[in-house]
Amino acid sequence: MAEQTSPHVAFYKQGWENYQQTLIKTISSLSSEQLALPIAAHSRSIGELLNHMIGARFNWFYMWMGEGDPNLDWSDGDDGDEAALSRADSLVALFEKSWHVISSALDRWTSADLEKLFSPPASHQSWLRNQGLPEEVPHTRQWIIWHVLEHEIHHGGEFSLALGAHGLESFYS
Repeated sequence: MAEQTSPHVAFYKQGWENYQQTLIKTISSLSSEQLALPIAAHSRSIGELLNHMIGARFNWFYMWMGEGDPNLDWSDGDDGDEAALSRADSLVALFEKSWHVISSALDRWTSADLEKLFSPPASHQSWLRNQGLPEEVPHTRQWIIWHVLEHEIHHGGEFSLALGAHGLESFYS
């Protein structure tokens, strides 16, 4: 008998999916001018923040765990595509594409799958060495899922704060 998907993953998936849909709804209502607003003086714009969140999904789910189609057009903010960062439809499409990868994986992973250990990508280790930083240790799939989720919660709060600071309706309201 095949093992069923993890009850732990199923527990978090619904909340994360609701969060995803709320993000999409909020992002789609923003104009290019609003996406270009800085979160605070000398910090990234709202569009850059959202692209950073997509980049984390890419790095952890694709680069670390190999999830998703290698031809999927992810964006992690390093390509300088300012036009995509200022268009809500581009950001929404990237959130939807990345959510499809995450959701599909969450639907199939079993409790045993959560214990699988992943070594850091060689490109990540090289980048850390070039920065004079210690190399990353391997992480379990369970750790990675939680890490991406906490990253989204953290930056979701930052997104909400930026919206409120500019008099825009927060997705947490």
